[in-house]
Amino acid sequence: MAGGGVEAVVFDLDGVLVDSEELWDEVRRAMADAAGRPWPADATRAMQGMSTAEWSAYLTETVGVPGRPEEVATTVIDRMAARYGARPPLLPGAGEVVRRLGSRWPLGLASSSPRRLIDAVLESADFRNSFRVTVSTEEVGSGKPSPAVYQEAVRRLGVSAARAVAVEDSSNGLRSAAAAGLGLIAVPNVAFPPDDNALALARVVVRSLDEISPQLVVTAATTPAQRDSDG
Repeated sequence: MAGGGVEAVVFDLDGVLVDSEELWDEVRRAMADAAGRPWPADATRAMQGMSTAEWSAYLTETVGVPGRPEEVATTVIDRMAARYGARPPLLPGAGEVVRRLGSRWPLGLASSSPRRLIDAVLESADFRNSFRVTVSTEEVGSGKPSPAVYQEAVRRLGVSAARAVAVEDSSNGLRSAAAAGLGLIAVPNVAFPPDDNALALARVVVRSLDEISPQLVVTAATTPAQRDSDG
């Protein structure tokens, strides 16, 4: 892709724009604790990126939280909504990066959060007019690392994946965007850093949202060979 070929940017939500990964972990662990169930060592990372149907089934079938998956999902989402309150915890620089990149390209959102929480964030952060499309993994049937949510986001945006750039933080999110064929900027989650092999999928790695400029997006969408030829 030539440097000017970017046509859209697609953000993840949890861990990229909203400081929520630890909240999800706390709420789910509390469900297990209340049931007297031990927390599997790999449970936190395994559920990052799962759709609501997937993580609620994981909690009941693998962790052993009692109840039907649908009931467990409702309880967890209710508790997350309560933790968010009237103002979900945006990460530093979230509003600025959305405005900065949104002034240049159409924006999409590809999130594993349920629609209810996505809409809560969009409303409280005044992001409703910032994103042309928003997609929940609830709406595509498969959570991350499946590429489905990114494939649907670029389809709704009307662009090819090769001309879009994703911003992700987790192993499953990075794998999802890469499998869909988007250029990739990684903002590694501090609490739950991505695996090295997942991080290696990103063309650009930054420490904070403040570092993501339009030029960096162009760099993320350009292969090394194309950068050499452009130079």
